[in-house]
Parts: sequence; structure tokens; C-alpha cells
Amino acid sequence: MQLIESINQFDARMLLACVGTRHQQQLSRIAYSVSKTGDGYAQIAVPVSLYLLGANYGKEFLLATLMAFAIWLPIYWVLKNTCRRRRPPAAIPSFNASIIASDKFSFPSGHTAAAFLLATLAVLFFGAVAAPLYLWALAVGASRVLLGVHFPTDILAGASLGTGIAHLAYDLLMVA
Repeated sequence: MQLIESINQFDARMLLACVGTRHQQQLSRIAYSVSKTGDGYAQIAVPVSLYLLGANYGKEFLLATLMAFAIWLPIYWVLKNTCRRRRPPAAIPSFNASIIASDKFSFPSGHTAAAFLLATLAVLFFGAVAAPLYLWALAVGASRVLLGVHFPTDILAGASLGTGIAHLAYDLLMVA
């Protein structure tokens, strides 16, 4: 229990350092825009577009994405509702987030998990040409911290979850 408390304290300090800059207002506007790109539309639009455009492996990429999200969603939901980690505004007295999150719990970050899931699958299917999606996924995760709705370890857990499930879905589809 001491380890978890130490992690929580470190997480709170890191969060406050990230949002405590004199440029926070400008960063929040940018972070809000970046965060919106992680709302799930890209996770639908990219695979469907590549499939419709007839890209090499477009069909397989679409199927792997659908499979990955079918695996990810229940795992994410169970983790979120089992861990029940309070979001920063509920966990840190007198802290206010820049936005209101859609649910009460912060661990793991769903936006980050979904972004890393898409980025990882894209790289697995299309190679280095898709690697810039990792920059987008990192930006989505950072935006969630800058908006004050996630702690840094929520982002690490989301990135790990998304990456791991992408590999699992890829392996299941490509072996079958």
C-alpha cells in the first residue's frame, strides 16, 4: 500500500508541474484540440478510409482494428471500474481541470489506449510510414494530463494497454 501511495504522490506532483506553467491557458487550448482527435473518430476513419481506398492490407488492418477494439473495450471498462482511481480534480484538493471528463475514474486513460492501439496496428501493418502516428498518440496522452483529467501513470497504463492489445489482435489475425 505504501508503494501505491508513493506513486500517487509522485503522480500528483508531476501533474501539478505539467499544469503549473505560466503558459497553461494557451497549452490548454492546444491540448483540448489534440484531445478531441483522440475521441475515437480517427480510430474509425483511418482503417475504414484505408480499406475503401484499397490500400495494401487495408482489409486486414480494418479487421484487426475491429478485433482489437472488441478486446480492448471490456478490458478497459473492467480496469476503469475495478481500480476506480479518482480523477485529479477529485483527488487533489483545490485542483480544477480545464475540462470535465465524461466519467469519474482516470485509470487507465482510454483516449491514450485507443490512440496507441491505432498507432501500433498501423505500424505493424504499414511499417515506418505509419510511425508518425506515435507522435499523435503521445500528444493525445500528454493532452489529457495538460487538461488535468489524467495523472501521468494513467497515460503510461493506457499506452501499454493499447500497444499490447494491438499486438495481440495483430498476432491473432495474422496467424489465423
